[in-house]
Amino acid sequence: MSDYALFVTAPLHLESLLAEELHALGIEQAQETRGGVRFRGTLEEAYRVCLWSRVANRVLLELASFTADSSEALYRGVQQIDWRDHFGVTDTFAVQFQSSQSTITHSQYGALKAKDAVVDQFRDRDGERPSIDTGWPDVRINVYVHRNQASISLDLAGDSLHRRGYRRAGGAAPLKENLAAAILLRAGWPAIAREQGTLLDPMCGSGTLLIEGAWIAGDIAPGLLREYWGFSGWRQHQPALWQTLYDEAQQRREQGLSRLPAIHGYDIDERAIDGARQNVQAADLEDTIELHCQSLQQLQPAPDLQPGLVIVNPPYGERLGSDSDLPLVYQQLGQLLKQQFSGWQVALFTGNPELTGQLQLRSLRRHSLYNGPIECKLFHYTVDNRHDITPRGYPRPLTPAEFTDNARMLANRLQKNRKQLSRWLARENIHCYRLYDADMPEYALAIDVYEGDQRRVHVQEYAPPRSVDSARARQRLREALGVILDTLQIDEQQLFFKVRQRQKGTAQYEKLAEQRHFHPVTEDGCRFWVNFEDYLDTGLFLDHRLVRARLGELATGGDFLNLFAYTGTATVYAAHGGARSTTTIDMSKTYLDWARRNMQLNDLNGSEHRFIQRDCVEWLQQEVTAPQYDLIFLDPPSFSTSKRMQTNLDIQRDHVWLIRQCMKRLRKDGVLLFSTNLRNFKLDEQALTALDITDIHHQTLPRDFERNPKIHHCWEFRHRQKAVLSLK
Repeated sequence: MSDYALFVTAPLHLESLLAEELHALGIEQAQETRGGVRFRGTLEEAYRVCLWSRVANRVLLELASFTADSSEALYRGVQQIDWRDHFGVTDTFAVQFQSSQSTITHSQYGALKAKDAVVDQFRDRDGERPSIDTGWPDVRINVYVHRNQASISLDLAGDSLHRRGYRRAGGAAPLKENLAAAILLRAGWPAIAREQGTLLDPMCGSGTLLIEGAWIAGDIAPGLLREYWGFSGWRQHQPALWQTLYDEAQQRREQGLSRLPAIHGYDIDERAIDGARQNVQAADLEDTIELHCQSLQQLQPAPDLQPGLVIVNPPYGERLGSDSDLPLVYQQLGQLLKQQFSGWQVALFTGNPELTGQLQLRSLRRHSLYNGPIECKLFHYTVDNRHDITPRGYPRPLTPAEFTDNARMLANRLQKNRKQLSRWLARENIHCYRLYDADMPEYALAIDVYEGDQRRVHVQEYAPPRSVDSARARQRLREALGVILDTLQIDEQQLFFKVRQRQKGTAQYEKLAEQRHFHPVTEDGCRFWVNFEDYLDTGLFLDHRLVRARLGELATGGDFLNLFAYTGTATVYAAHGGARSTTTIDMSKTYLDWARRNMQLNDLNGSEHRFIQRDCVEWLQQEVTAPQYDLIFLDPPSFSTSKRMQTNLDIQRDHVWLIRQCMKRLRKDGVLLFSTNLRNFKLDEQALTALDITDIHHQTLPRDFERNPKIHHCWEFRHRQKAVLSLK
């Protein structure tokens, strides 16, 4: 069988999920790329994707690609395709045109030029032309031009695959069917369904999540109800092959319906329930999905239901208008979950992530997804006592009257540490410091104190190993939080709590909330904005205090480069220390904006301070004509797999290359300061023998971190003045 170049499009942020889905369909060569998944495959595989993909938007069979830097070039390129291979003059067709970063910017004009090229070819050869049908054409042609490179394809689906064919009624803000399926897949519903766990939606609206959940659990192909396919009028369509796949899907459906778990939906709006019933009936699931008109306060799941997944998409203001009752809705939802659904998994999809704090549950993980143009978050929870938290985001602290002997020992340790550090803090004029770092094994916490307009305490719990009893660990945490409040004389509004897991990829920078509360703090004459709520870290790495001071000393009169700059605190020190210019590079717009604000807070606003949003690895791959910097600070993450990077980054594996690339940009008498927080990091000195290397780890270890000497590693690199470097 012939194979074809195929491109399956996906909604934003769902490319990886689509690739997993296609691999599960047996398409091993499927490769995730921008906007979807690409592979070479047979027509049978293309049909199978059309019929079975729950996540995809379209299945495009690529016919040609060429440069289209003008309308004339587009016309010529489209005419190079022999369209009689695909349809005839008695058939209808339509052209869908999209472009990005290209000369042709107007979609209607681009579609018109492509249409003219097709029509003129038929008229010149046959004396007749096919008709246009923008609704249900026999063949739909897809034209996509990116940076003046055109790709011409046939849309085998003919219409977006999210249109399954069962929607008879929609609510005020219905989810697209493929987005609903993606939410369920991300929530782990297939595994829960295999164990006969229940699917329950307390705010089901038009029932899309319930129907998609039933189809996933019942092995029902999402394309079974569709009446229109883009390949039906295509001359190379193989009806017998398609019928074989369709019949197989029908058989799997019959078998799957017999093993469906319980699926229940609730909504306070009777009209929404009526609409859901229409959709459920159209999906031929009326004997499977139970629907009830009930409010959150009234909802009581049947006691015989097997715990499973609560899936919920509460209303949010972007579609339904500003709603002052939304915080109350989330509070009621949180109360319902804790009272009625202990032992269940919860997946909450929302366009108002800041309201999830009202649930008083700690999320286990989250995903970013888009509902149309609205950026949303999918939060995952497990409902049990360990995840019941206060509105401030931590378990309820014990009072002094409830303290055990161990808790009083912790209080004594905090008082002792404060006393030992007090003179040093006053002498060095230090306002932000680490007070405690898992000094006692029973209380595995890092406690940082930030003195500003008021004292704020940032507490991070090192997640206990699974061998530790969870109930005991939670009790100790409640003791510790009570001790911190009492000993440091702060109230709960001044305490900020996080759980510090072993971080991989971009997780260390993942946003946890969106409160956007920033507070100014001072360090060695420099001022910084810190944020205690929205991220795992505050924006100021306290263990790098002496590293920053060293950079300030070395930067005087020189040009400074800050790579993987995070919030730009090192740039502030360099500029404050008299750098002639600074260049700050980070891939994250959020952190680069934060770095700008830190510079502005210190009145460092001149044009000599540049900010570049770029993948640092990609930037370092550029050719260098001459060294440009006198001082470079290289402090990469230990590991990163961000989708915005072309490849992953492993600091142990890649540090030699990074250092060599930086040295190409370092002037003859310059200094590269390299730091990493990877605890077991080993510098490959043999690969860097052409450089002068100075270990400054001990000189840059602050007193308040001496209990944890592996908090970071730090070296200075210089060119050897009497050696020929080999930096290739």
